[in-house]
Amino acid sequence: MKPWVKNYMDYYGLIPGDFIPCERCGAVSVDIHHIKYRSHFGTKQQVERDKITNLIALCRKCHEDAHNEKISKEELQTIHDANL
Repeated sequence: MKPWVKNYMDYYGLIPGDFIPCERCGAVSVDIHHIKYRSHFGTKQQVERDKITNLIALCRKCHEDAHNEKISKEELQTIHDANL
């Protein structure tokens, strides 16, 4: 399991196989997305990039929309902050 997925699951008390809803639309989430892309963090900030405040569960469509910039980072952050 990738470290950021583990961080997300631990924060919400989830175990493998649990239903994880997309935080944006409520569909089945398939990805834990970094709101601020991992590549935007320097090597000294690796711990910061995988913190729960930078992670959001998304379904495939919302994840693709986020990467295609149809959903802004600000919108994702607002949605995620409301779920923390």
